[in-house]
Amino acid sequence: MISLTDTQKIGMGLTGFGVFFLFFGMILFFDKALLAIGNVLFVAGLAFVIGLERTFRFFFQKHKMKATGFFLGGVFVVLIGWPLIGMIFEIYGFFLLFRGFFPVVVGFIRRVPVLGSLLNLPGIRSVSNHRFGNIFF
Repeated sequence: MISLTDTQKIGMGLTGFGVFFLFFGMILFFDKALLAIGNVLFVAGLAFVIGLERTFRFFFQKHKMKATGFFLGGVFVVLIGWPLIGMIFEIYGFFLLFRGFFPVVVGFIRRVPVLGSLLNLPGIRSVSNHRFGNIFF
């Protein structure tokens, strides 16, 4: 089992609440207050989990500047009051930032009993292999 420090536990909680508020804000027709709270909690939680320096290095690598611009620009656009446009920017930036993690996530989900059997269905497996690469199999 992975041991977490108290700061990382707080970060996991903040990140979880951030994702919850983002999801709930989208369900309630892009409520700008919930989306703003979710954005702030998500970014703060990420900083608590991996640390301020590593968070800064992750977002501001030279090859990730476009993704960081879209993600943080989307956060700013949501905060000034245009939630739909801001979330579109954020989602695009999020996928650009975290696209290196998707093959790992797909590989992990394939090992989960119920989700793995769904992900290994013929049509879904071919899409996930084509999109994320056949790294593990």
